[in-house]
Amino acid sequence: MEKGKSDEWLTRDEQQAWRTYLDVGTLLLNQLGRDLEPFDLTINDYEILVNLSESPQRRMRMSDLARATLQSKSRLSHQIGRMEKAGLVRRENCESDRRGLFAVLTEDGWETMRKVAPHHVAAVREHFIDLLPTEDQTALRTALAPVVEHLRAERGTA
Repeated sequence: MEKGKSDEWLTRDEQQAWRTYLDVGTLLLNQLGRDLEPFDLTINDYEILVNLSESPQRRMRMSDLARATLQSKSRLSHQIGRMEKAGLVRRENCESDRRGLFAVLTEDGWETMRKVAPHHVAAVREHFIDLLPTEDQTALRTALAPVVEHLRAERGTA
């Protein structure tokens, strides 16, 4: 934090930028979550399915999956438990580390992912991508990259 900035109020423009960011984040994630409801998935379920589907052998160590999804290990464990009951994932012991566990995408999980992904992509396009011209998408990505980099460094996941 810059010296002298910590106790100053946000300017009107800074406050508007901050609140717009908060509104977009909240409204967009809520909408994308509603769009997943017909598939009996939450946005967190979908994020886990995506991470597993993109991983070698469609599996990840639970600790790596927690980092990738920015969840605590206990929250992730609870979520994986619900997804196991739905038949989307299973846990497997790690052969090289008896304390380690893998989350593994099941065939039902993979089929769910294949079925839901086109609908999710369409929703992302409808509610975000198609509303922003390409140059604004580039500007947004460029503008937010330092924030992401800073927060990942703070979290220790750079």
